[in-house]
Amino acid sequence: MLIRIHLQSSILLPSNLSTFSPSLPPPLRYPPSLLQFCIQPRTSAPIASARRERRVETLEDIKEAEVVSEEEEDGEEGEDLEADEFSYPNAFRGKEGEKDYDRDPEFAEILGSCVDDPQKAQARVEERIRKKRSKILHAKTGSAKPMKVVFNKFDFSNSFIWFEFYNVPLPKDIKLICDTIRSWYIIGRLGGCNSMNMQLSQAPLENKRPSYDAIYGANVTPTTFYNIGDLEIQDNLARIWVDIGTAETLLLDVLINALVNISSDFVGIKQLVFGGLEYENWKENLTSEDAGCSTHKI
Repeated sequence: MLIRIHLQSSILLPSNLSTFSPSLPPPLRYPPSLLQFCIQPRTSAPIASARRERRVETLEDIKEAEVVSEEEEDGEEGEDLEADEFSYPNAFRGKEGEKDYDRDPEFAEILGSCVDDPQKAQARVEERIRKKRSKILHAKTGSAKPMKVVFNKFDFSNSFIWFEFYNVPLPKDIKLICDTIRSWYIIGRLGGCNSMNMQLSQAPLENKRPSYDAIYGANVTPTTFYNIGDLEIQDNLARIWVDIGTAETLLLDVLINALVNISSDFVGIKQLVFGGLEYENWKENLTSEDAGCSTHKI
């Protein structure tokens, strides 16, 4: 306890000094206001901080301020530890974080075991990838080699289109080819591939807002895909008869572009031949009942 005594002009001395012994100093009298501020106990920094916030007048207030300051310090340290341990807002935190993984509880369980057993969590992730590989990875099943396109005396009114695959196509591959040809035929039948009316694709690139002349589009000579046959397959060969009618090369470009992507991504097509009545290894006398032979309606 540190006691500091300040002497000011307000100190009152006795008027008759003769009544006191010369060997003893005269008694001093201090006003209550001076004694209240002269005797000041030494306090710690937390207490001083608490006293700045509120006035401390009694010993009970000092003890209460010490308890409050210690609780505040413990709370701040706990918050700092929690912030450092889980610095990411979406971190898995038991019951609080489970709601983020309601749709995939398996993944939540894997994340929860990462800290305790990382090797087990890694094995679970690998197993999960193997099970759901078809939904995660879509590997290309086509050919990396470009599809070769050949024209052999092609007649727009009466010709075959020949397909040569690298392997015998699977049922899903045949369905994809049939759907593509069917879509191509419908667009052509409706006159969607008319190179005489390409107003937007042939417009200057400087035009920020394209315009379409409806009168010009209505007066252009229409092009119609007249007729198409069935898709015939013999092992790794296929053919289809077409009657395009007018010599509209845009229709051929549309088909070739679609088959190029099918060949690289799904089923490899070695060669696409336009025209010709015969093709190597193709047998005219085979029917759909023979092995490796089938016919599919377009």
